[in-house]
Amino acid sequence: MTAKIRSATEADIPAMLAVEQAANAYPWTEGNFKTCFSERYFNAVLELQGEVLGFYVGQQVAVEATLFDIGVVPGAQGKGYGRLLLQHFLAQAESKAVLDVWLEVRQSNTAAIALYESAGFIQTGLRPNYYPTKQGREDAILMALPLG
Repeated sequence: MTAKIRSATEADIPAMLAVEQAANAYPWTEGNFKTCFSERYFNAVLELQGEVLGFYVGQQVAVEATLFDIGVVPGAQGKGYGRLLLQHFLAQAESKAVLDVWLEVRQSNTAAIALYESAGFIQTGLRPNYYPTKQGREDAILMALPLG
Protein backbone atom coordinates (compact mmCIF):
# COMPACT_ATOMS: atom_id res chain seq x y z
CA MET A 1 0.00 0.00 0.00
CA THR A 2 1.15 3.49 -0.81
CA ALA A 3 0.78 6.36 1.60
CA LYS A 4 -1.13 9.38 0.32
CA ILE A 5 -0.53 12.99 1.35
CA ARG A 6 -3.40 15.43 1.02
CA SER A 7 -4.25 18.91 2.25
CA ALA A 8 -5.66 18.89 5.74
CA THR A 9 -8.97 20.43 6.67
CA GLU A 10 -10.37 21.39 10.04
CA ALA A 11 -12.19 18.04 10.02
CA ASP A 12 -8.73 16.41 10.29
CA ILE A 13 -7.90 18.17 13.58
CA PRO A 14 -8.94 15.22 15.80
CA ALA A 15 -6.71 12.83 13.82
CA MET A 16 -3.83 15.31 13.77
CA LEU A 17 -4.23 15.82 17.52
CA ALA A 18 -4.18 12.05 18.09
CA VAL A 19 -0.90 11.76 16.13
CA GLU A 20 0.54 14.73 18.03
CA GLN A 21 -0.40 13.26 21.42
CA ALA A 22 1.04 9.86 20.53
CA ALA A 23 4.30 11.27 19.16
CA ASN A 24 5.12 14.05 21.65
CA ALA A 25 5.57 14.25 25.39
CA TYR A 26 4.50 17.92 25.25
CA PRO A 27 1.91 18.00 22.44
CA TRP A 28 0.09 20.87 20.84
CA THR A 29 -3.48 21.41 21.98
CA GLU A 30 -6.60 21.29 19.86
CA GLY A 31 -6.63 25.09 20.07
CA ASN A 32 -3.12 25.24 18.58
CA PHE A 33 -4.31 23.26 15.58
CA LYS A 34 -7.50 25.31 15.18
CA THR A 35 -5.49 28.53 14.79
CA CYS A 36 -3.53 27.07 11.85
CA PHE A 37 -6.25 26.97 9.21
CA SER A 38 -6.21 30.15 7.16
CA GLU A 39 -4.76 31.14 3.80
CA ARG A 40 -1.24 31.77 5.11
CA TYR A 41 -0.96 28.25 6.57
CA PHE A 42 -0.43 25.05 4.71
CA ASN A 43 -1.26 21.77 6.34
CA ALA A 44 -1.28 18.20 5.16
CA VAL A 45 -2.00 14.74 6.46
CA LEU A 46 -0.42 11.46 5.44
CA GLU A 47 -2.86 8.58 5.16
CA LEU A 48 -2.40 4.87 4.69
CA GLN A 49 -5.55 2.85 4.03
CA GLY A 50 -7.66 5.78 5.24
CA GLU A 51 -5.83 6.13 8.57
CA VAL A 52 -3.96 9.35 9.35
CA LEU A 53 -0.40 8.38 10.30
CA GLY A 54 1.22 11.81 10.11
CA PHE A 55 0.83 15.49 9.39
CA TYR A 56 2.58 18.82 9.09
CA VAL A 57 1.65 22.41 9.78
CA GLY A 58 3.51 25.30 8.17
CA GLN A 59 3.04 28.99 7.62
CA GLN A 60 4.09 31.42 4.90
CA VAL A 61 4.85 35.07 5.57
CA ALA A 62 6.06 36.96 2.50
CA VAL A 63 8.88 34.90 0.96
CA GLU A 64 9.61 32.85 4.08
CA ALA A 65 7.95 29.69 5.37
CA THR A 66 8.18 28.10 8.78
CA LEU A 67 7.57 24.45 9.54
CA PHE A 68 5.74 24.64 12.87
CA ASP A 69 4.96 21.00 13.51
CA ILE A 70 5.46 17.65 11.84
CA GLY A 71 4.58 14.31 13.33
CA VAL A 72 4.23 10.62 12.62
CA VAL A 73 2.61 8.08 14.96
CA PRO A 74 5.27 6.08 16.82
CA GLY A 75 4.34 2.77 15.16
CA ALA A 76 4.94 4.25 11.70
CA GLN A 77 8.17 6.11 12.51
CA GLY A 78 11.35 5.01 10.76
CA LYS A 79 9.52 4.07 7.56
CA GLY A 80 10.21 7.25 5.59
CA TYR A 81 6.86 8.95 6.26
CA GLY A 82 8.49 11.91 7.99
CA ARG A 83 10.72 12.38 4.94
CA LEU A 84 7.68 12.22 2.62
CA LEU A 85 5.90 14.85 4.70
CA LEU A 86 8.98 17.10 4.76
CA GLN A 87 9.42 16.77 0.98
CA HIS A 88 5.75 17.62 0.47
CA PHE A 89 6.06 20.66 2.73
CA LEU A 90 9.14 21.87 0.83
CA ALA A 91 7.38 21.35 -2.53
CA GLN A 92 4.42 23.39 -1.27
CA ALA A 93 6.78 26.13 -0.12
CA GLU A 94 8.54 26.21 -3.49
CA SER A 95 5.22 26.37 -5.32
CA LYS A 96 4.38 29.51 -3.30
CA ALA A 97 7.68 31.22 -4.29
CA VAL A 98 9.16 30.83 -0.81
CA LEU A 99 12.87 31.68 -0.69
CA ASP A 100 13.77 30.46 2.81
CA VAL A 101 12.31 27.79 5.08
CA TRP A 102 12.78 27.89 8.85
CA LEU A 103 12.16 25.47 11.69
CA GLU A 104 13.18 24.75 15.24
CA VAL A 105 13.74 21.34 16.78
CA ARG A 106 14.48 19.95 20.22
CA GLN A 107 18.20 19.46 20.70
CA SER A 108 17.50 15.89 21.86
CA ASN A 109 15.54 14.98 18.71
CA THR A 110 18.51 13.56 16.83
CA ALA A 111 16.36 11.65 14.32
CA ALA A 112 14.58 14.83 13.24
CA ILE A 113 17.83 16.78 13.12
CA ALA A 114 19.35 14.10 10.86
CA LEU A 115 16.27 14.25 8.61
CA TYR A 116 16.44 18.02 8.33
CA GLU A 117 20.19 18.00 7.66
CA SER A 118 19.73 15.36 4.94
CA ALA A 119 17.25 17.72 3.27
CA GLY A 120 19.83 20.54 3.31
CA PHE A 121 18.85 22.45 6.45
CA ILE A 122 21.67 24.07 8.38
CA GLN A 123 21.80 25.19 11.99
CA THR A 124 21.47 28.95 12.27
CA GLY A 125 21.08 29.47 15.98
CA LEU A 126 20.03 28.19 19.36
CA ARG A 127 17.23 29.11 21.77
CA PRO A 128 18.47 28.16 25.24
CA ASN A 129 16.04 26.45 27.61
CA TYR A 130 13.19 26.71 25.10
CA TYR A 131 11.35 23.38 25.38
CA PRO A 132 10.02 21.80 28.58
CA THR A 133 11.36 18.39 29.65
CA LYS A 134 10.81 16.11 32.64
CA GLN A 135 14.13 17.36 34.03
CA GLY A 136 13.51 21.05 33.34
CA ARG A 137 14.17 22.58 29.91
CA GLU A 138 16.18 21.93 26.77
CA ASP A 139 17.50 24.03 23.92
CA ALA A 140 15.82 24.53 20.55
CA ILE A 141 18.04 24.33 17.49
CA LEU A 142 17.07 26.84 14.79
CA MET A 143 17.54 25.60 11.24
CA ALA A 144 17.09 27.13 7.80
CA LEU A 145 17.01 25.97 4.20
CA PRO A 146 17.45 28.50 1.39
CA LEU A 147 15.23 27.57 -1.58
CA GLY A 148 15.75 30.60 -3.83
